[in-house]
Amino acid sequence: MPAEISHNTDDPASAAPLGTAIDRLPADLRPDARRNRERVLKAAREVFAAQGIDAPMSTVARRAGVGVATLYRRFPTRSALLAAAFDDQLAECATVFEEALADPNPGHGLYTLLETVCTTLVTDRGFDTVFMTGFPEALDCGRERACAEAGLNHLVQRALDAGQLRKDFDTADIPLLLLAVSGLAGQPPETALPAARRLLTYLFQSFQAHPPSRPGPLPPAPRMDLTGPHRTDGV
Repeated sequence: MPAEISHNTDDPASAAPLGTAIDRLPADLRPDARRNRERVLKAAREVFAAQGIDAPMSTVARRAGVGVATLYRRFPTRSALLAAAFDDQLAECATVFEEALADPNPGHGLYTLLETVCTTLVTDRGFDTVFMTGFPEALDCGRERACAEAGLNHLVQRALDAGQLRKDFDTADIPLLLLAVSGLAGQPPETALPAARRLLTYLFQSFQAHPPSRPGPLPPAPRMDLTGPHRTDGV
């Protein structure tokens, strides 16, 4: 964490936890159908990482070695496929969100939450769109977002009450941070990850009511200038 955050022992968050309502693996799925499903999801992650989330569904099916009809029987929409493909990432964010709400130190909980979300946004291409838009066809978007917003507001208010955030901090500053970080999602990981960590460290220090007079060193800067990122091989 980039700065010292004082501990606060108020009650754990009472807001409802963030969850997901996406396609889960049925326990009674036949072995062949289970294998097909796993091949499709693996192929989807690879195709979305290489080509973005607008890649043709037929490309996913071809990479998975299944027919397009088989893909659509299990995942009738692109939204359903995207949500299932990024199930693990969504679940990890949900877990960290609940841990942040339960953290007796709200400032630490908020930083840990943002660090996890920012890292996932830039290391899993396509997840940034899933996370930022919610894909209402695949997720219970209204319920999930209302739940997340209530919990986030609660966490921010606890940090404000503990004197850990500057008085003019607004919860709307968090989507601004996430939008800035998600813009790095198309860059190579060796550029995107250090850039996201450095940006988060800069901004979180500015969020604090009492940043340290001698803050710790920033994460290393990626090789980047106004023309864009530099390849690590020097090309």
